[in-house]
Amino acid sequence: MTSRSENTKRIAKNTLMLYARMLFSMLVSLYTSRVILNALGVEDYGIYNVVGGFVAMFSLISNSLSSSVSRFLTFELGRGDKLRLKETFSTSMLVHITLALIVFILAESLGVWFLNSYMTIPSNRLYAANWVFQASVISFMFGLTCVPYNASIASHEHMSAFAYIGMLDVIFRLLIVLFIAYVPFEFDKLITYSLLLLGVSLLLQCIYLWYCRKNFDECRFRLYFNKECWKEMSAFAGWNFIGCTAGLLKDQGVNILLNIFLGPVVNAARGIALSVNTAVNGFAGNFMAAVNPQITKSYAAGDRDYMFSLVERGSRFSFYIMFILALPILFETEFILTLWLKQYPEHTVNFVRLVLILSLCDILSNTLITLQNSTGKIRNYQLAVGGMLMMNFPLSYVCLKAGLPPESVWMISIFVSICCLLLRLFFLRKMVKLSIHEFFKNVCLNVIKVALLSAIVSFVMMTFLVCTGWKHFLLTSAVCIVSSMISVYMIGCSKNERAFIKARIFNFR
Repeated sequence: MTSRSENTKRIAKNTLMLYARMLFSMLVSLYTSRVILNALGVEDYGIYNVVGGFVAMFSLISNSLSSSVSRFLTFELGRGDKLRLKETFSTSMLVHITLALIVFILAESLGVWFLNSYMTIPSNRLYAANWVFQASVISFMFGLTCVPYNASIASHEHMSAFAYIGMLDVIFRLLIVLFIAYVPFEFDKLITYSLLLLGVSLLLQCIYLWYCRKNFDECRFRLYFNKECWKEMSAFAGWNFIGCTAGLLKDQGVNILLNIFLGPVVNAARGIALSVNTAVNGFAGNFMAAVNPQITKSYAAGDRDYMFSLVERGSRFSFYIMFILALPILFETEFILTLWLKQYPEHTVNFVRLVLILSLCDILSNTLITLQNSTGKIRNYQLAVGGMLMMNFPLSYVCLKAGLPPESVWMISIFVSICCLLLRLFFLRKMVKLSIHEFFKNVCLNVIKVALLSAIVSFVMMTFLVCTGWKHFLLTSAVCIVSSMISVYMIGCSKNERAFIKARIFNFR
């Protein structure tokens, strides 16, 4: 019990650290998104969004191996095998350096060809788009070699490092945006913006490297290749490759389809929607970043009861955290966008609402994904779930080819997300004896009740509001937040959780 209590305190502490970073990051990000949109213009903003996203297609291999590194490092920490921990880190570093060279070759051949031959970019901006592409490739290569270092920080649960370095990142990006927007210079703004972001990225990766070498013994790269370790990691990453492919086709692949069929202005609308979603989703994401290592460690230690409780509570509370923030945005999307950006591209309002609904569906699967990765047995899982996720791309292509509005791609993603949740539960029932009935009762049914009650109460109370503008926005937000929090407390929390909340409020007072 003492160990579980300490783990719970660690989760709470790490979550608070990440929330401090997230709050600061969100405020600055919302401001800088508006400023950079006005400084670059809708067209250049859309170009940066789609070209930078296209480079993310090359992160396919790195993402699959990154999750492998994080899983194996956390697993070895849970077992307490320090020698195997060092071998795992050195092997992963050697692999990532090799992958960085491979990605560079692919990007400079296939990537450049596709960018100049098939992307819908005005001819007078193609030169700038190539600069953005090159800067993004270099940034990605250096980031790829630092994946094991970032995975080590997460595995050791040193979330304060992520918090402080993340704040530094936000400050640098704010300074870049202010420079682009307000300092007169003769160079191309889009090119300058991409190069400055590259400089910040390289600096931050160096800071992560220095921190890990100073604090973690295993973060000393040695020219060492453990064949057994590599075999396990490559098998895990190989099957995880399918899921990463599907995720990239869902996000960046569909983004490229939007560019080909509808042009960079729609990409700009999508980029704005994702900025809002990132700000909101980050709060729940920070909570999950603190919970996920504990799920893997409890699995490695064989503590199944604690593991299942973390999975269920992690899903529920990450949903609640995001829903409380998302509900007022769903009701007041137009006012928020007008206040934030003044002018915004067509489809932005619908994009924001749909991407928030999609994230609320996706977030229920986060702990399930962590639990599945903890087992290390993901072949059949990735074949099924990855195959389902891949349907986003062909279905989106069919809809856009048929002339349906761009909102259709988000609706497809929501449907596919729900199907993937069901598949994940099916596989975990067989792998770790996770009860589907208990998950539906304790998580799915629970969050549906909370969401419906909060939305209905907020909608009914809003019908009595006769004010407009700021007054209407503030009252609507207050109604949504209060109704959500009451619903979460009364319906979403168990008896023990309500007692815990009462005790913490009493202690705070």
